[in-house]
Amino acid sequence: MNLHRWSPIMKLSPRRVYFGWWVTIVGAVNTIFSAGPTHQAASVLFKAIEDEFGWSRTVISGVATFGRLGSTLLGPLEGWLIDTFGAGRMVLIGFTVGGAGLIFFSQITGPIQCYAAFLLMSVGLSSGGFTPSLTATNAWMIRRRGLGMSITEGGVSVGGLLVPVVVWSISQYGWRTTVLAMGIIIILVGPFIARVLGKRPSPEQLATQMPVPGERAHRVARESSYDFTVREALRTGAFWSVSITHMLVNVSTGAISAHLFLHLTDQNGVGLDEAIASAIVPIMVATSFVAQLVGGIVGDLWNKRALVPFLVLIQGASLILLAVAESFLMAATFAFVWGIGFGARTPMLLAMRGEFFGRRHFATIFALSSFPMSIGMMIAPVVVGWSHDTFDTYDWSLYVLAGLCALGSITALFAKRPASPVVRRRLEARRMKPS
Repeated sequence: MNLHRWSPIMKLSPRRVYFGWWVTIVGAVNTIFSAGPTHQAASVLFKAIEDEFGWSRTVISGVATFGRLGSTLLGPLEGWLIDTFGAGRMVLIGFTVGGAGLIFFSQITGPIQCYAAFLLMSVGLSSGGFTPSLTATNAWMIRRRGLGMSITEGGVSVGGLLVPVVVWSISQYGWRTTVLAMGIIIILVGPFIARVLGKRPSPEQLATQMPVPGERAHRVARESSYDFTVREALRTGAFWSVSITHMLVNVSTGAISAHLFLHLTDQNGVGLDEAIASAIVPIMVATSFVAQLVGGIVGDLWNKRALVPFLVLIQGASLILLAVAESFLMAATFAFVWGIGFGARTPMLLAMRGEFFGRRHFATIFALSSFPMSIGMMIAPVVVGWSHDTFDTYDWSLYVLAGLCALGSITALFAKRPASPVVRRRLEARRMKPS
């Protein structure tokens, strides 16, 4: 029996654990702090703002859209900065800026201040959060890239488990004090996260992680050893297939993060009490976390291209369940099904970029390929908010989002591993050579 094939968590040595696993774990800690305020807890904060100021859903969801505008437009620049100066420096700067944005957010008195604070928070936590974490993981992990990225991405789900804590803190101390504390904590933890993610692997360390010949992971590592330049990646069909697929499926992610808690507590929605509704998010993210780990392991063993379309359809089906939900049980079913589809497909789509395009320019390529996705996530909250203000329901929006997931399951089928320019030139030379 090939024991290497069934040791997905870490490669043990008599002396110490491979440092790449610590990078993935600290990367997960990073995403807990960076994704929590702008993703998992966003809907809870928007509910508190609505209760205090009485703004419309269009205005409130516009906060998320405007906040993502900055991180979307600066995304390619952030990727280049990470590739140039390293993940550690970007984490330190980003967490400082993001924490300052949260502190500013705790002092807002009107829409303009609210928009500006959320923009500052989003830009900071985006530039210092998800992309640097994935870049560091991709640099260290070769054999278990899918599992490594699932652990890093899992921090987003773990952060969702803190939503009831945020709801409790808001009820006890008010949303302003809660947000102020979040900002201070993020500034304090930034240097510790930056120190770990700023380390780069040596050739000797990477050599210890090369897969065993005969494994599927060995073939994948060999094929992804070429580092595509940004221009070369942009010329491949795989780049656009993965980018469009991620955009179509993450439109619903942006909408859910901004409107889920509102829909669960609306009387013309699911109609749950706020305390009961806050339990839905932990169900969703706990399921997502487990599914991410399973998806990372399975994706390293089997063809991701064959698995992703099926998982995207599961995510779309969950949105239909949410549209017809009328009780806690139905809402919890949505959370469970969403967690499976969203959780398992996420690390696969992320790892496909690393496998397809290599390590050297990963951050820039990832940022560019995420640009359409960011546009979709930026627009979705305000469009869904406008739809609710117009039709007094979220149902139609949920059906449309489910349809986009179905379309994404089709575009995912075209995400075929690109041949490196070196291989293409050799094949062309062979074709041109007279027989």
